[in-house]
Amino acid sequence: MANNMAVSGADIEGIKNCIYVVRGHRIMLDSDLADMYEVDVAQLKRQVRRNIERFPDDFMFVLTQEEQLSLRCQNGTIKTGRGQHSKYAPFAFTEEGVAMLSGLLRSKIAIQVNINIMRAFVAVRQTVAAIHTADLRYEQLSHKVDQLNSYVEEILHDQNDINAQQEQTNIEIAVQIEAINDALDQLRETNAKPRNPIGYRQKGC
Repeated sequence: MANNMAVSGADIEGIKNCIYVVRGHRIMLDSDLADMYEVDVAQLKRQVRRNIERFPDDFMFVLTQEEQLSLRCQNGTIKTGRGQHSKYAPFAFTEEGVAMLSGLLRSKIAIQVNINIMRAFVAVRQTVAAIHTADLRYEQLSHKVDQLNSYVEEILHDQNDINAQQEQTNIEIAVQIEAINDALDQLRETNAKPRNPIGYRQKGC
């Protein structure tokens, strides 16, 4: 019954919450893995040390104090207690390291847990890829919006120039019309003055 509870407790969503990013790697901590495998952390570490040649740096590495503090502050992940005292530097296992670890722990529960762990790593990669795709689409859309804004600004600028030119043209036309009207008024005034008949002289002249 305990084994079934442990396996159901190590569901994919729960495992995803135990996957962290350290040194650019997605990792799981020895304490979380020990809980899932139902073994003591010290026992898990002994198995790793006995087979250390199977765990190169890209499979497993030891967290520094700074990395422990960072994880503790961010997520409260570093556990304390019997077999998990903070003086013992945690082992961080990458996806490849977890797969290698499953070969050392041959219990039925370890097999089932590892299947879920592999699925959890895949789910995390898919989530990250989806987020990256969404971010890329957002950037592309933002770029298109910026281009559209620039295009609209250019149109408005051109329209302002056209309006300014039209206004200047209207002023010039108004001036010309006023000049024509003035000329017509002067012409009317000239035509209104009486003229002497040709070939005749008026009395008194």
